[in-house]
Amino acid sequence: MKWISEESILIVGLGLLGGSYARALKRLGFHVAAIDIDADSIAFAQENDIIDEGYTTVEPAAVSAADVVIFGLYPTVFKQWIESYQQHFKPGAMITDVTGVKSCVVYDIQAILRDDVEFIAAHPMAGKETFGVQNSDERMFRDANYIVVPTEKNTPEAIEWCRSLGMILGFNHIAVLSPEEHDQMIGFVSQLTHVIAVSLMGCSDNRDLVNYTGDSFRDLTRIARINDKMWSELFMMNREQLLAQMDRFMEVFGSFRNMLAAGDVEGMRAAMRLSTERRAWFDK
Repeated sequence: MKWISEESILIVGLGLLGGSYARALKRLGFHVAAIDIDADSIAFAQENDIIDEGYTTVEPAAVSAADVVIFGLYPTVFKQWIESYQQHFKPGAMITDVTGVKSCVVYDIQAILRDDVEFIAAHPMAGKETFGVQNSDERMFRDANYIVVPTEKNTPEAIEWCRSLGMILGFNHIAVLSPEEHDQMIGFVSQLTHVIAVSLMGCSDNRDLVNYTGDSFRDLTRIARINDKMWSELFMMNREQLLAQMDRFMEVFGSFRNMLAAGDVEGMRAAMRLSTERRAWFDK
């Protein structure tokens, strides 16, 4: 397996996920370098032995030394970076990402990327309501899912390499989806849930509620502490899929409201039994 012999890894974008990748890979003995425009992030990572070396600007020598380049950038910045700096990649380098949307990213990058470098997309389904390398933690991968997102341009070797990356990072389950399948799925399990949490927090400005709430409210709104720049970009780039999921949610929500208004107890109980049955699918 090609992965076993590769020792030099470059992470571009040392945020929560990039930092967590760095922690795991350095612990496993790989040489890990990082590029991030934030000097404090680089300094923190070096001081805490998360990376071997770090840069706040794109250093051609650091890029060309990497066998593997992992991108933790916003989608639009990711595409701009490839356009501007791909000439520095080592021939035969493998690149991957952690980007939360795929259809509007993967095809564009593969279309402009040099033929002697392969991009195989991936999405680690792990995170926190905090951000930055200061909050990175490789332990969040242990019970999480990892999705490999190939296209027809990807080789079988690259797909297997990407699966192996998920395995050595410690992810619990590894799946393979097309970019379109990924974006439909992510519109439901991730983006819609964030919309619901944000909307719920917008329903009341009563600060005294903190003195009365229980775990159900806290659990439901944990992800309402949101990076507005990143998530608004992700929503817009997956707008069609997210709108479809929002429409479906409003249809089901409206149906439940109508049952309540009509006093349809049996209808509500049936909906609750269905939700209980389906939620059991996710219990580990």
